[in-house]
Amino acid sequence: MTIFRSLFLTAILLFIFCIGNAQVNTSKAIAYCAVQADKTLKSIPVNGINIPRNIAQGKKKWNYIGYKDWCSGFWPGILWYAYEGTQEQKFKTAADKFSRELTPLSMMKAFDHDLGFQIFNSFGNGYRLTKNPGYKKIILAAADTLATLFNPKVGTILSWPRPVPNMEWPQHNTIIDNMINLEMLFWASKNGGSKRLYDIAVSHAKTTMKNHFRPDYTSYHAVVYDKQTGKKIKAVTHQGYADNSMWARGQSWAIYGYTVCYRETKDPVFLDFAEKVTDVYLKDLPADLVPYWDFNDPAIPNAPRDASAAGVVASALLELSTLSRNKTKAKTYRKKAEQMLTSLSSAQYQSREKNSAFLLHSTGHKPNGSEIDASIIYADYYYIEALLRLKKLQNGVSIYSTSLSTN
Repeated sequence: MTIFRSLFLTAILLFIFCIGNAQVNTSKAIAYCAVQADKTLKSIPVNGINIPRNIAQGKKKWNYIGYKDWCSGFWPGILWYAYEGTQEQKFKTAADKFSRELTPLSMMKAFDHDLGFQIFNSFGNGYRLTKNPGYKKIILAAADTLATLFNPKVGTILSWPRPVPNMEWPQHNTIIDNMINLEMLFWASKNGGSKRLYDIAVSHAKTTMKNHFRPDYTSYHAVVYDKQTGKKIKAVTHQGYADNSMWARGQSWAIYGYTVCYRETKDPVFLDFAEKVTDVYLKDLPADLVPYWDFNDPAIPNAPRDASAAGVVASALLELSTLSRNKTKAKTYRKKAEQMLTSLSSAQYQSREKNSAFLLHSTGHKPNGSEIDASIIYADYYYIEALLRLKKLQNGVSIYSTSLSTN
């Protein structure tokens, strides 16, 4: 063995040891996020398109989107989390402003399934922290709008009510991302909305559970159904490496979504499934627990990472660790989440002085050549959410509390 190879292996082992034993300083990491969010606030254009979405690799400036973009809810959600973490009024004021820009989404015909990402991440967090009745009204209206995309013959919500390549339009398509939007339906059904919203969410989750997963519990990206009979036509993974590969962010949506389903229903079927889709994800992670964009990309270890998937999973695991009935699994999930956040909070993944995002190294749609190894707004959203959840657990507080401490 050469000296170089020996030193390299020693460095890898040391890194694994450090990640395995380090505990992320949540107060420091949350404060870092607040500093970065403030930098972004100060750089946002006064007029026109003004919602941050991504920063390309090696660049410093955000690319901005309008309220109809599926990512529009993450920035106001981040501001609400920054307010929760710091209690600084400037974040509350900005969170309210950017949330209100999304109001028209609750008043128009649904043009895709992403209303949960858009409205519940913004107004949902706002209502959680302020109990503003105006926010509640908008959430309930958006939930009713999302429900119009439900097809009872299929049992799921239509993701894209328009022609999309490879989706056999006008047949019924459903993507795994849609699991995240169910939380808004569950919430609405328990806060003044129709019980039908709860039933739609359960139907969607169970139908997806039946048709969206391979025997090893890895997820396809999209399933196409016959809109009249509900019969499954095909399953594809067009944002992953191949139809039979495990696209990291798609699997993260499944982990997060089924954890929420168990929380809201207490149906053990959902807990069992959440643990199964989690365990297959955890099995083949790299040493720092931040996945490659697709677990089956043959270019690994030279393939891009996806910090966004790590953030989603870290947040989900913290919740799952409080719900699991298996003490060994619960302990493992908590430990893995902390290790993921330790990696994400390192110089390797934090943006720091490179730009005003929180994180580097996320991958949006690699087959389409977009947002590769970039800073992406939803990575930042789930990162700060996970940090707040971990801080609460460290302080002996429920992750559902609006306070970071018992004081």
